[in-house]
Amino acid sequence: MGVINAATTFLINIARGAIVDESALTQALQAGWISGAALDTVFTEPLPAEGPLWTLPNVFITPHCSGNSPRVKERTLALFLDNFNRYCQGKSLRNVVDKTAGY
Repeated sequence: MGVINAATTFLINIARGAIVDESALTQALQAGWISGAALDTVFTEPLPAEGPLWTLPNVFITPHCSGNSPRVKERTLALFLDNFNRYCQGKSLRNVVDKTAGY
C-alpha cells in the first residue's frame, strides 16, 4: 500500500473555493475515498444551509478566517511599504494579482 490512501488523505482548502469541485469532494467524502476535509473557503459563500457538506461528519468548515493571523497587519503593512518604495523606484511589485488566474 502506498503512502497516499483513503485513510491518510485529507483535503485542506484555505485558498479559493473555486479550486475545489465540491460535488466531486462530497462524493469522495461520502464514498470514503478520502478521510476528510477542512474548508475555510467554498465556491459559494456563505455555504448554503442545505449544502451536503454541512451534514458530513468528516468535514470541518470555518468562516473564511484563515487569513487572520497574529502578524497579519504587520506583514500587510510591510508589504505595502515595500511595494510603495518599489513603485517609486520604478521596480516591479511583489504579489501582483493575476486576474486571469483568479488571485
